[in-house]
Amino acid sequence: MSGAGVLAGLGTALPARLVPNEELSRHLDTDDEWIRSRTGIGQRYWSDGASTGDLAVEAGQRALKAAGTDTVDLVVLATTTPDHPCPATAPDVADRLGLSGVAAYDIAAVCSGFIYGLASAVAHITAGLVGSALVIGAETYSTILDPLDRTTSVIFGDGAGAVVLRSGSVDERGAFLGFDLGSDGALKDLIVIPGGGSRERAAAERPQSAGAYFTMQGKPVFRHAVTRMTSSAGALLDRTGWSPASVDRFVGHQANARILHAVADQLGIDGARTVIDLDRVGNTSAASIPLALSRACGEGLLSPGDRVLLSAFGGGLTWGSTALLWPDITAL
Repeated sequence: MSGAGVLAGLGTALPARLVPNEELSRHLDTDDEWIRSRTGIGQRYWSDGASTGDLAVEAGQRALKAAGTDTVDLVVLATTTPDHPCPATAPDVADRLGLSGVAAYDIAAVCSGFIYGLASAVAHITAGLVGSALVIGAETYSTILDPLDRTTSVIFGDGAGAVVLRSGSVDERGAFLGFDLGSDGALKDLIVIPGGGSRERAAAERPQSAGAYFTMQGKPVFRHAVTRMTSSAGALLDRTGWSPASVDRFVGHQANARILHAVADQLGIDGARTVIDLDRVGNTSAASIPLALSRACGEGLLSPGDRVLLSAFGGGLTWGSTALLWPDITAL
């Protein structure tokens, strides 16, 4: 039997502040109907002081509890909103979880970060470097949004989701059956925070705060998201030998309901099998897939043995997909 990384536990965390569409309509040129019709989002959660690391710790604690363990050998944190530019947030999260001394690092692949994190952790496990791993996707996008930018402020939310992986065999439920990853740096400006990095600071002029906000070019991002997720997910299905009709649940990055349905349609997956979670949490970037999985578990949409396809697209540009047979696990 071949070695594999196997899903053993799932945990999530959301900040306390609920922000419905109606609240945003008070200071933006928008309303609930406009937001819902274009994105499918009805509300989101924004942090009132909790950092990305705080949410990551909470989700990590729940994932460890769900897996019935208090230790892992590796912590991988996918985030676009780290607690500090330096150092990485993962070592602090590991220490706060009582995992001081284990390998820990951040991954910056924006909305594809969770898939990239899974791939990295599984590679460590199958190479024999570690026996278990905690993969966390955590974001506080409210800290990088321009409150007057309707394009981004209505879309993004804060939250965290985490999974525990253990070493196992490829023929058991919960084993990740392969990955398809890709990027296109020529289109990096479609999703970007222009300021704050070494490119800006290397200039002779003093850095300007205007570049500190997250920006996104909606129309081309929509088009590329559908194209890249469809291509990546299709390649992964070919690799696993699954037909689109055999997929029980498609869980894509929760960017936009129209994107998710377009990808499912182009793949030939029944739209009713697409998991939607963005209506209640918005686009939570790297946290969106584990949050959607948790909701699907809670609502009885996932059963042991179900064929589950995951796919994401994000800034970079980056994209990725993976698949697994759903295990008999607890989500907290």
